[in-house]
Amino acid sequence: MAEPEPVSAEAVLRELGFFELRCQGEDVPARLVELCLTHGLGPEALANELLAFVTSKNLGTQLSTDGLDAFEHEVLTKRSSRYHQKRDNRYGGLHDVYSLQELLDEEEEDELLDAYTTPSKGSQKRSNSTPENPRPKRTLSSRSPYALFSPNTFSPSVTPSQKYTARSSRGEVVASFGSVQGPSWSGRGGHGCTPKLFGSPEENLTKSYKFMFQKALDVREVLSWRIEELGDVLKSHHRLEDFASVLLPAQEPVTVLGQIGCDSNGKLNAKSVVLEGDREHSSGGQVPLDLSELKEYSLFPGQIVALEGTNSTGRKMVVSKLYEGVPLPFHTPPEPAPEQRMVLVACGPYTTSDSIAYDPLADLVEVIVRDRPDVCILFGPFLDAKHEQVENCQLLGSFAEVFKLCLKTIIEGTRSAGSQLVFVPSLRDVHHDYVYPQPPFLYPELPKDDKPRVHFVSDPCTLDIDGVVFGLTSTDLLFHMGAEEISSSSGISDRFTRILKHILTQRSYYPLYPPSEELNVDYESFYSYASLPVTPDILVTPSELRYFVKDVLGCVCINPGRLTKGQVGGTYGRLYIQREDAAGERKSPCVAAQVVKI
Repeated sequence: MAEPEPVSAEAVLRELGFFELRCQGEDVPARLVELCLTHGLGPEALANELLAFVTSKNLGTQLSTDGLDAFEHEVLTKRSSRYHQKRDNRYGGLHDVYSLQELLDEEEEDELLDAYTTPSKGSQKRSNSTPENPRPKRTLSSRSPYALFSPNTFSPSVTPSQKYTARSSRGEVVASFGSVQGPSWSGRGGHGCTPKLFGSPEENLTKSYKFMFQKALDVREVLSWRIEELGDVLKSHHRLEDFASVLLPAQEPVTVLGQIGCDSNGKLNAKSVVLEGDREHSSGGQVPLDLSELKEYSLFPGQIVALEGTNSTGRKMVVSKLYEGVPLPFHTPPEPAPEQRMVLVACGPYTTSDSIAYDPLADLVEVIVRDRPDVCILFGPFLDAKHEQVENCQLLGSFAEVFKLCLKTIIEGTRSAGSQLVFVPSLRDVHHDYVYPQPPFLYPELPKDDKPRVHFVSDPCTLDIDGVVFGLTSTDLLFHMGAEEISSSSGISDRFTRILKHILTQRSYYPLYPPSEELNVDYESFYSYASLPVTPDILVTPSELRYFVKDVLGCVCINPGRLTKGQVGGTYGRLYIQREDAAGERKSPCVAAQVVKI
């Protein structure tokens, strides 16, 4: 049985073509892929929903971005719950003993049928002749990690991805920010530049820790501390009077403090919003919210807000005003470095979905050697837990061995460039701790000569590069929050900008609560290591969603995309940074930034 095709622009356009639906504008295909990823739809399911929508609205066969915005607002956001969404990947979830037995029965049935039929050339499951060098049944020589690497470079003996090899527009700039002097980018190979963790050592996660011993009371304590801290900030900034209880009836407008929540296990919508009050004034009680009088709002579960409204019965609050959060101040270094630095950022996976050959990573190493950036920030996954051959355990070596070979190749391959290397782990790194915040990688085999230029940091992490503060997280926060956030706006509102504002004003690398189901959060460590110490000058948030570079509240935010997307090549980011004298008004140290196709 053929595996479902990954979500891509080609797959979506092909499904739409069956219904003679056409795209009007260059941005429409990318928007269609974004809708698939955000709402958990496959290309076929999205085409069916779109056909029903345009038919009922008599919109014709030309799809525009305005029409897709209306489609998302009227159809997709009203879907009852993410639990009812179909999963395209039948092996993506957990199986019980009965479903496992069904899969085994299907496999035996397929093998029995194969014995009585002549397989076609394209779908042959086993060779008709005796192999010269028989191997164990579950392993293939082409999937051995030792066949993929040589000591200094990649030597894949596997068949490279055809779509990746045949890709066009290599090196094309797809998003940019600021102005670049000259067509070529180059750094100084890390000369005189040393990235370091921002803040004191105890404020940063530098080693593994024990998890899975979390009590519900401890989680409640952390959430209460966050409400109290941000409540004090809101109170002083907006000059609010003392907060009232959310439970007491009030005929006159009162101001209350609390955390946004949902009244059920489904997706948040305008009718299901509740405010979970703070412990000091409301004893943790909650009240439903009526948002009908608010012209503009943007809310998500876990958001800490101050609201003004009336609660005449004590059972529902009619909100008349929403007080926005306030971002932290920027860091001002005592002695800014005058030199301009080049920083390269890239996010895994570093292999295509149809091959375990690390061709995309080899191409990235070539870019590093050519451009000699001062700092390379590489986000996981380096060995992706979602890769088909990893899920099916078809590698001959252990996951840790493949990861170490991958690291060794990157470090040795970039030695001539001299660039500083920063490795950020991902929850999709199959060999690493599956907890958030995630401790740094361990690599005791690191050669002594390379130790000054190789840095292993946690996820999330705040980094200082020559006085410029970088906020780094490999968790797909944009995707997680984009699926939960609700908003109402009278004008044009950009969802990415709204989400990034929430990150900065909520002062957290992951303000969503409850977290996504694929995230295991240790809240004791979360309170210590996942809070923003300052507003970063540059925030790097890799995501499955569309790449971008934006200035949000003075912070330059970049989504470099992923180095590969399914079977095709993806993108990476590059930045020029230079901290100028602090005299006068603050100026962003990000001189220029671009997102480039690999």
